[in-house]
Amino acid sequence: MQPELYKEYQTKVIPALSKSLGYKNVFQVPKVDKVVVNTCIPASVSDLKQALEDAKRELAIITGQKAAETKSKKSISNFKLRKGQAIGAKVTLRGDRMYEFLERLIKMALPRIRDFRGISPKAFDGHGNYTLGVHDQSMFPEVDLDKIKRTVGFDITIVTTARTNEEAKALLTELGIPFSDKKQPTKASPEENH
Repeated sequence: MQPELYKEYQTKVIPALSKSLGYKNVFQVPKVDKVVVNTCIPASVSDLKQALEDAKRELAIITGQKAAETKSKKSISNFKLRKGQAIGAKVTLRGDRMYEFLERLIKMALPRIRDFRGISPKAFDGHGNYTLGVHDQSMFPEVDLDKIKRTVGFDITIVTTARTNEEAKALLTELGIPFSDKKQPTKASPEENH
């Protein structure tokens, strides 16, 4: 069975983007290619091995897929880091799992954040990809709050086939990702103060 968000993409998002961005061919419409969820454990943690296992377990619960360890690429003595040392975990989601995860993120996890007013529209990388930082795992309904030993922050990178940030933002907005529309406050003119 196809995820609800994928059906929505097929029936609503493709026609809406074709109309608003002027695509003549359905294959020109940008789509979400993959979602990468990763976390990094600071080397200062007393029990690094246990912290890494906890992070991998939390990632598996949140994404529904086993997490892979990430290792450091070089040694940095100031951070007590050796080359090849396990420092984090990541999951790459594609297909149905990716759409299911995005749907849970949009409809359940983000609204659970206290005082949530939307996510920043400035976290695009210039190539149509968006990265969202999450401070802790408690916003995901799958996580049992009583079993959390330490808070783990995540980076969620949404990789799209869009060529520009504008195309990617239009795609993610149509999918239901709530961007904040904070306008910069302008200085009041002297006439307005009277």
